[in-house]
Amino acid sequence: MLSPLDFIQDLLNPDLRFLPKALIVSMMASVVAGVIGSYVVLRGMAFIGDAVAHAVFPGLAVAFVIQGNLVLGGAVAGVATAILVAVFSQNRRLKEDSIIGVFFVAAFALGIVIISRAPGYAGSLQQFLFGSITGIPDEDVITVAVTGAILLLAAFLLHKEFVAVTLDREMARSTGLPVFALDLVLYVMVAIAIVISIQTIGNILVLALLITPAAAARLLTDRLGLMMLVAPIIGAGSALVGLYLSWSLDLPAGGTIVLVATVVFLAAWLLAPRHGLIAKYLRRRNRSEDEGEGEGNGEGDADGEAGREAVPQRPSVAARIGGAS
Repeated sequence: MLSPLDFIQDLLNPDLRFLPKALIVSMMASVVAGVIGSYVVLRGMAFIGDAVAHAVFPGLAVAFVIQGNLVLGGAVAGVATAILVAVFSQNRRLKEDSIIGVFFVAAFALGIVIISRAPGYAGSLQQFLFGSITGIPDEDVITVAVTGAILLLAAFLLHKEFVAVTLDREMARSTGLPVFALDLVLYVMVAIAIVISIQTIGNILVLALLITPAAAARLLTDRLGLMMLVAPIIGAGSALVGLYLSWSLDLPAGGTIVLVATVVFLAAWLLAPRHGLIAKYLRRRNRSEDEGEGEGNGEGDADGEAGREAVPQRPSVAARIGGAS
């Protein structure tokens, strides 16, 4: 196994130019996916992320058949599917997951039909299904950087609106917010975030880059702003460690990155200071011990306290404002 110093030397090796490109693209994509994924996790939109991840497949197929730009083709297909889902989801007769399921299967089926018409597609198809650190052209690095910056700017500008719709759609609509337009924008942002991540992590595993770091951050903090800071850090760290392990041990880059992110999630699930499994167990045990001590007190103490009525203390304004933040 390579040492970290050897890995750094390989990154600086001019004969291995694809390696630093893969690292840059995977870390940039992870940062963007961590921010956008925070909204996805809070809104319970993991299924839409899965649908869009597979909906880019027909766009990739068309671009491959016509010798076009695969990233652009995937983006067009993903955005088109996201728009269709947003439009049809406004009919509350059918739940959003049903609409997503219909278009998810239809888009993937369309991709299969299209790609089957092209001879000799297996190699390129495998790269986009499972990722390839050697297949990232120079122009894609610029595309990912510019697109990611635009997505982060849009998330910053629309943050309050996205949060309002996430917390209470009907209340947001009653205050005059364009809920449908915001849904549409978020779906499109999810689609583009997925497309720019496909090169390194692959079409099949890209959903993990969107969901897993954000889910781990959700376990570590209750504050949305902090969550949107922690999730990109987890994603970028997973990309760095995963690419190092895949290069050192000759493992698939996409799968290794996802496994590293999953290990971080499991660690958060166990060790998170407030919502972790161990912390919850300790709180339950302490509560049981306190109740046992209370039952063991003398009857005189109980009689003395019986006549006293507990008066609830109203928190101060400063305390309420601090809790809300």
